[in-house]
Amino acid sequence: MFMGEYQHNVDNKGRLIIPAKFRDYLGESFVLTRGLDQCLFGYPMSEWASVEEKLKALPLTKKDARAFTRFFFSGATDCELDKQGRINIPSTLLGYAQLEKECVIVGVSNRIEIWSKTLWEDYFIESEESFGEIAENLIGFDL
Repeated sequence: MFMGEYQHNVDNKGRLIIPAKFRDYLGESFVLTRGLDQCLFGYPMSEWASVEEKLKALPLTKKDARAFTRFFFSGATDCELDKQGRINIPSTLLGYAQLEKECVIVGVSNRIEIWSKTLWEDYFIESEESFGEIAENLIGFDL
């Protein structure tokens, strides 16, 4: 399981260090793709298979399902960790997530998310203000 928040910088070649705590769960190779809220999602291969099955089950006749599937899969790429624990992020994904220098890598249960530090801070402040309300609106949610 992925949890926690870590800050690292992406270098001028598009390389980013993945936190050591996440490397064991991710394995040597994992899938990185466009996520929601302008971040990147990273899935271990075992989780990616489950995500792929769920997306394949979406109805092909629904326009939104086709659009989401195209968006999600077209950005997907295999990432391999180098000996320093870094990945090379393709320029299309760097642009989508506005990753220029400072990044935040967040563990979110079955995946990691990679955010630009600025977008993460904005998102966090906005979500923090409505955290209680969001929790109230989740049906069947109980800690």
